[in-house]
Amino acid sequence: MRSFIHLIARHRVAAVLLFLLVFPLIMPYEALAINIMIFGLFAVGLNLLFGYTGMLSFGHAAFFGVGSYLTGIAMVHFQMNWILAIGVGVLGSLIVGAIVGFLAIRTRGIYFSMVTLALGQIVYYAFYKAERWTGGENGLRGITLEKIHLGGIELDFLHPLTKYYVLFVFVALALWFVSRLLNSPFGAVIEAIRENEKRTAACGFDVARSKLLVFVISAGICGLAGTLRALHLSIVPIDSLHYIQSGQGIMMSLLGGMGSFFGPFVGAAVFLYLEDVVTTMTRHWMAVVGLIFMLFVLFFPKGIWGSIVGWALRYAGPDAKLEGTPGQHAATGHAADATGAAK
Repeated sequence: MRSFIHLIARHRVAAVLLFLLVFPLIMPYEALAINIMIFGLFAVGLNLLFGYTGMLSFGHAAFFGVGSYLTGIAMVHFQMNWILAIGVGVLGSLIVGAIVGFLAIRTRGIYFSMVTLALGQIVYYAFYKAERWTGGENGLRGITLEKIHLGGIELDFLHPLTKYYVLFVFVALALWFVSRLLNSPFGAVIEAIRENEKRTAACGFDVARSKLLVFVISAGICGLAGTLRALHLSIVPIDSLHYIQSGQGIMMSLLGGMGSFFGPFVGAAVFLYLEDVVTTMTRHWMAVVGLIFMLFVLFFPKGIWGSIVGWALRYAGPDAKLEGTPGQHAATGHAADATGAAK
């Protein structure tokens, strides 16, 4: 068991991707699996900022929605290729993230959260008023993608399983990038900012620049999730930009376990599966899900996956190091190297 735990720790990206490969086969229907994978990626972006850097944003739905809308606009109004449209959506999210981040990182704590909320709502109303391009209250419609041609092979994108595995490729690339980032010296710096921002600055690191960079990267990942949702739904609802969407992403991250690599997907699966089941019983599903969320927070303060990782660590022994617990990823060695370089 101990060797198995260490194996997962060393190959966390492969472990997550293997699980996601078989995930649609164990779900009640494929569309739910697609939603969980997309919102799991959205929660990964939030988790990178909050779980690993300690910066809570209430406005990340702005980047999720910008990615969705720009991808849809590129395809509907400019008949752009779907891959290029994804690039436009991600690039737009990065630019908006840079603007919002530049203004928001000047504040800390609850003030940072409120500034991101306010700026996110500005983005919401900007797209809401641009009715000619976005459809306004009705959302953007007409995003059609029926066939995908790859190397002479034609794929039916309307088939749920085909759609899942096409979108899975982009999620896999994003997870590989996040893992590389967290295992780099920069990953150690952002965790150091979370633990003690003043001490990190005293070690010679540019805290403001690091916070802005991780904010922009987080926005780009959320934007990628938004682009995939636009392709999945073929429409972009205006609610994609609303602060409620940000709140749901935070709930998913907390349910799964902040600061853990796999936690956001666990949280997204629990949240969306509960929503899917409870909505068949009552229209007040948010109250029921909220109550369950409170119980999880009370009895699993580290989240579902975070608690499982904690139990595994205790079982594996004091020398074991596994992803998912604050300050216990491979960045400890990187921190020493980075500190030495700063000196």
